[in-house]
Amino acid sequence: MKKWLIPLIVILILGFGAYQWAVGFNNTAVEYEANAKTAWSNVESSYQRRNDLIGNLIKTVQGAADFERTTLREVIEARAKATSTTIDAGNLTAENMAQFQQAQTGLSGALSKLLVSVERYPELKANQNFLELQSQLEGTENRINVARDRYNEKVNIYDIHTTKFPGKILAGWFGFEDMPRYKADPGSENAPDVNFEFN
Repeated sequence: MKKWLIPLIVILILGFGAYQWAVGFNNTAVEYEANAKTAWSNVESSYQRRNDLIGNLIKTVQGAADFERTTLREVIEARAKATSTTIDAGNLTAENMAQFQQAQTGLSGALSKLLVSVERYPELKANQNFLELQSQLEGTENRINVARDRYNEKVNIYDIHTTKFPGKILAGWFGFEDMPRYKADPGSENAPDVNFEFN
């Protein structure tokens, strides 16, 4: 057997092993990235459900002739902004995520104000359609929270895979970038002020 054949066989085996490792890394990263993007789609789907419910809620509240028009207009405008701010799953950047979150936070604030205002309208509080929509909105808020948590879990798995050494090197070669996580709204770390008024 020729002496140069053994080193060549060793080099071919090492090269094939490195190729298999790189392919395995790439395929796993693609899978984790796709899972995170699917989880993001579920977040958007949950927000869309909320937007649809808010549309029905607005119609119900508009039926109360003396309801505060300013509060209602704020919800309508916030909803329009929230529905126009979307992120394509292939374009999940920290900037896009911040814009999306800001629009959704604005809608949440306007909706909270609307629901507090309803307390002054006994006919709305007794309206079965309104009560059902309010209950569905509460359930949807829970779904949104679960969807955001699941998205963050999927991003975490993807980020660990693409940032641990030596995978980080391959991630750069194959073009895998960090994915942003959904973060808590600014100021949410502070406990809200609660005022109890006794008559």
